[in-house]
Amino acid sequence: MYDYLISNAKIHDGLGSEPFVGQVAVKDGLIAAVRPASAPIAAGEAREHVDAQGLALMPGIIDNHTHYDAQVTWDPYLDQSVGMGVTTAIIGNCGFTIAPCHPNAASRDLVTKNLTQVEGMSLASLQAGIRWDFESFGEYMDRIESRGCAMNLAAFAGHSTLRTYVMGSAASDRAATPDEVAQMQRLVGEALDAGAIGLASTTTPAHSAYDGRPMPSRLADWSEFLALAQPMRERDQGVFMITKGPPTPVSMLEEFAAASGRPVLVAALLHSTMQPDVVFNDLDAIAAANARGNRMRGAVAATPLQFDFSFDAPYPLEPLPSWKPVFGIRGAALIERMRGHALRDALRADLAVPVRRLFAGDFRMVNVLHTVKDANRHLEDRTIADIAAERGVDPVDCMFDLAIEEDLGTLFSVVALNHDEAAVARLLAHPHSLLSLSDAGAHLSFLDDSGFGLHLMGHWVRDRGAMTLPEAVRRLTSAQAEFFGIRNRGTLKEGWAADLLLFDPATVGRGARARANDLPAGATRVVTRPRGVHGVWVNGRRVANAQGTTHDVLPGTLLRKWH
Repeated sequence: MYDYLISNAKIHDGLGSEPFVGQVAVKDGLIAAVRPASAPIAAGEAREHVDAQGLALMPGIIDNHTHYDAQVTWDPYLDQSVGMGVTTAIIGNCGFTIAPCHPNAASRDLVTKNLTQVEGMSLASLQAGIRWDFESFGEYMDRIESRGCAMNLAAFAGHSTLRTYVMGSAASDRAATPDEVAQMQRLVGEALDAGAIGLASTTTPAHSAYDGRPMPSRLADWSEFLALAQPMRERDQGVFMITKGPPTPVSMLEEFAAASGRPVLVAALLHSTMQPDVVFNDLDAIAAANARGNRMRGAVAATPLQFDFSFDAPYPLEPLPSWKPVFGIRGAALIERMRGHALRDALRADLAVPVRRLFAGDFRMVNVLHTVKDANRHLEDRTIADIAAERGVDPVDCMFDLAIEEDLGTLFSVVALNHDEAAVARLLAHPHSLLSLSDAGAHLSFLDDSGFGLHLMGHWVRDRGAMTLPEAVRRLTSAQAEFFGIRNRGTLKEGWAADLLLFDPATVGRGARARANDLPAGATRVVTRPRGVHGVWVNGRRVANAQGTTHDVLPGTLLRKWH
C-alpha cells in the first residue's frame, strides 16, 4: 500500500526529458513508482489519492544560496522559501554564519552585529530570535537536526565566522598569523567532518562589517585561502563558494579548485550595464578552467537585483567610497551631512566612474516607493530621474532633498543589477552558469528573491521563451544536486526522496512585493507570494498547498553525508 498517489500529472523528471502524463506513488518518504498514464496504478493501492488535474509535477527546487543560518534557530518552517517550492536549501553562503561562536556576550554580539550590516537584518530581531545553545559548528548542526525543519538543509562553514572565532575583532583588521591559519584549517576539517557541504567566503568590497570595516574574509591573504583548501582535498569533500571581488579573479579561484580538487562556485555574476562584458568574460574564464579539468561554475540570477531602502539603512550606497565618512551615522547627524555639498559632490564623483557596483548611478532605476508626507504621495511610483528632470535639479540633490524633507523616512526602490533582460537570458543559458543568488533569509528589509525558481518558470519560460520548461526544471533540480553532490534528490526516480512541487505552468510566478511585520521584535521584511503553486512535499510529507504553507509537520532532513 502506497502512502499516496499523485495522478493525472504532467511529469517533469528533472533531467530535462520531455514531460509525460502519468503518476507518482510515494511510500515512506521515497518515490515508490513513476508510471505513464498508459500503465496506471489503481487509486485503491494508495491511502490517499491526489488528482493533479493536468498540473505539472517536478522535483522540489534546490536553492543553493540562502542565509537562513540565524532564522532557522527560531523558525523551523521557513515559509519564505517553502511556499515557493523550495525543498532543499543551502545556508552559510558568502561565509556569513553563526557557528562556531564563543559562548560569551561579546563574541555573540560581534557575530550578530556583522550579520545585521552585511545581510541587512534587524539587530533587534536577531537579538530576540537567535537561540545560542551551541559553540562549535558540529553543535550547531546537531541543534538544527534535533529541532527539525520544514525543508532539507545543507550548511557551509563560513570563512568570516571562522576568522572571528579565532581572531576576534582583529579578524576585520589584518592578515592571520601562521598559528591562526592552522587553527582555521583545523576548524574547517571539523566542520567537514560534522557534515558541512563545503566552505564559503567573500572578497567583494560590497561586504562590510557593522562598523564599516571589511568583513573578516576580505583581510585574508591568498596563502590563507590555499591553506583552507587542504582539509577539502584531504577528505575529497565539499564545494568552495565565494562571492568574488577584485583581489580574487577567476584565475586565482581556479588555483583554489586545483589545490582542493573540489568544485568552486563563483558568485555573484550579475550583469551591469556600466561594464556589460565583465560577467561574460568571467564565464569564459570558468569555461576554460573546466576544459583544464578544474570544476567551476558561475552563480547567476534569474531575477533583477532590486532593493528597497531608506536613508536610515542606505544599503546600495554603503559600499561606495564617498559614503564611508558617514557610514553608520543616523538621524539628525546624517541629515546635517546630507545637506552639505561635500557628500553630494563626492557621491556624484563616485557614480561618474563606470565600474561594477550595487548601484550604477542610473536614476531611471530608482523609484520612490513610499512617502511619509501626504503632500508627496504624487511622487510615489515615479523615478528619481523623472522627478529631478521635472524640478530642474540634479538627481542626487533630488533624492537627498526628498529624504531630508521626510526626516529620512522616504522608501526608495532601486534595480541595481541584472535589468538588461537580453544579457540575463545569455547568462541563464550559458553552459557553465549555475542558477543561484536568491539570498533568501537575508536583506529582509530590502528584497525577497526566494521565488527565483517560480520566476524562472513563469517569466523566462512562459513569458519570454528563453528556455524550455524541462530545461528550466533541470537547472533548478538535478543540475544543482549534481554540482553539490546532493544524493538521491533532484530527480523523480524510484527510490529517491519524494521532494515534489506541483504547479500550474500557465500561472506560475511570484506575486507583487509587500511588507510584513512577522519577525522577532516586530521587525519588518519584504515578502512576495507564490503564484501557481498547488502543492509542495518534502520527504513525502506535504508542507504547502494551493492556500500556502502548512505548519503540520517538519519533515526536512539536515544533509550531512557526502560520501
